Amino acid sequence: MTASWGLGSFAQSLRRLPGRLLHPLRRRKALSRLRGCPPPRFVLVVCYGNICRSPYVAARLEHELTRPAHGAIRIESAGFVGWGRPCPPVAVEVATAHGVDLSRHLATMLVPSRVSAADLIVVMDKPQARVLRDLFGRADRDVLILGDLDPERIETRTIQDPVEQPKEVFERCYSRIDRCVRELVQAVAGRAERARSSHSAAPLTQPELTT
Repeated sequence: MTASWGLGSFAQSLRRLPGRLLHPLRRRKALSRLRGCPPPRFVLVVCYGNICRSPYVAARLEHELTRPAHGAIRIESAGFVGWGRPCPPVAVEVATAHGVDLSRHLATMLVPSRVSAADLIVVMDKPQARVLRDLFGRADRDVLILGDLDPERIETRTIQDPVEQPKEVFERCYSRIDRCVRELVQAVAGRAERARSSHSAAPLTQPELTT
C-alpha cells in the first residue's frame, strides 16, 4: 500500500513538472498581455458551477477594480452548469473570513451574449479556456487562466475546485485566488493609470484661425 501510494505520488509529480517549469514564462506572458491591452470595461469570471471559485474572484475584483480611480469596470461571474444555486455554507464561511460576502450569491449560467460582450474572461483551468475558444469563438488573448498570475511556485496552473472538499481546501483555494487577483489588479490598474497619464499629457492644439 505504501509503495503503491509512493509511486502514485511520484507519477503525479512528474505529470505536473512541465507546468511548474513553464509557470514563470506563462506568468510573464499573462502580465505582459494585461499591461499591453487597453483596460477592460467588462470582466467575466468563469468556473464550472459558479458557486465557489468564480463568485469569489468576481467579488474580489469588484472590490478592487470598481473604485473611482480605475474608472467604470463591470464585473460578472458565470458557470457552465446549473443556475440559481447558492454557495456552499463552507464557501460562505471561508470567504467571510477573507472579507468577501457570498451569502447572497446565486449561480448564473454562461450564455453567448455575455461571453461575446466581455473584454477579458478569467477562467480557472485550461479546459475552460479551450471551451471559450472552441465553442464561443473567443481568441486566446481574451482569456486568462487565473493561476498563471500566481507569484509563488505552483504545482498546477489550475485553481483547484474546492466544492464538496474540506474547509482547508477552500482556505488554500481562496488564499491562492487572493494572490492572483492582486497581480491582476496591479496590471490592470497600472495600465489604466498609464492611459490616463498619456491622455492628460497629450499636447493641446489650438484651433486654426481663419481670416
